[in-house]
Amino acid sequence: MKLATLKDGSRDGRLVVVSRDLRWAAQAPIATMREALESWAHAEPVLQALSDALNSGTAGAAFAFQPTRAMAPLPRAYQWCDGSAFLNHGSLMQKAFNLDPIDGAEHTPLMYQGAGDDFLGAHDDICLPSVSQGIDFEGEFGVLLDDVPLGCSAQQALGHIKLVVQINDVSLRALAPREMKTGFGFLQAKPSSAFAPVAVTLDELGEAWREGRVQLPLHVQWNGQWFGHPNGGQMNFSFGQLIAHAAFTRRLGAGTLIGSGTVSNVERSAGSACIAERRAIEMIEQGAPHTGFMQFGDRVHMQVLGEDGQSLFGAIDQHVVQANG
Repeated sequence: MKLATLKDGSRDGRLVVVSRDLRWAAQAPIATMREALESWAHAEPVLQALSDALNSGTAGAAFAFQPTRAMAPLPRAYQWCDGSAFLNHGSLMQKAFNLDPIDGAEHTPLMYQGAGDDFLGAHDDICLPSVSQGIDFEGEFGVLLDDVPLGCSAQQALGHIKLVVQINDVSLRALAPREMKTGFGFLQAKPSSAFAPVAVTLDELGEAWREGRVQLPLHVQWNGQWFGHPNGGQMNFSFGQLIAHAAFTRRLGAGTLIGSGTVSNVERSAGSACIAERRAIEMIEQGAPHTGFMQFGDRVHMQVLGEDGQSLFGAIDQHVVQANG
């Protein structure tokens, strides 16, 4: 089952079911994604029945799906926790900047709390004040949850994953170092994240969902040029482990979003999913970074292709523009 949220002038948009080939949509009998997640046991069979009808061509009120009209699948999340589950990414940063290793990072996931009140749609512009802030894209995967109990184990946590999403977690690299030094974590360095148009249930991934990971490459282009295709299967911490980490001392409410962090592979031939990682590799191999960060007018495109070669989540396709005022 594939779900999206279309713009209708409201904060939470209107939930629709989308066909497997992303060509058609039908209005869901449940108003919003938030409502669906908060009552998933009731919502899932109703939405699945509509999905089946849509994919078989028997849905009565189907209309052409327009990804440009899509908001983030969940436009607002009560909680957005982003991990750093690919240790290769952290290792490259550590080596490039001569940082001290983080004690226990190979056993305990790193995670910060992001702002979940203003997510962007796949085709929404990335509006920011200045290119001097070091504008970067970050391709990653995420999962949307139902209610998770305190102390949930990693294995039990997998059962609380209801939908998988694809994310561009925009970062401002020039602002990050100071915020990390304070010990309080990111705030200004993490503006609004953007999401591919469609969220998918685990069955849509088929064999590509194994061991709590999306075992598919994330294809990234910058200004029409290949940038990387790292595979999500190289997560050192599974989504089950990330969820269990977040739920160690508290419950997680339905609609919580958990991110994987930047998809990163050991093999250099896979490229990167963020500019900072490419710069780190340049520093390690050439002694200095040569790739600059994004400029106004730049375009980033991210997409995951399923085993059938079709776009799984739809594409993220954004331009960077200067914010007004």
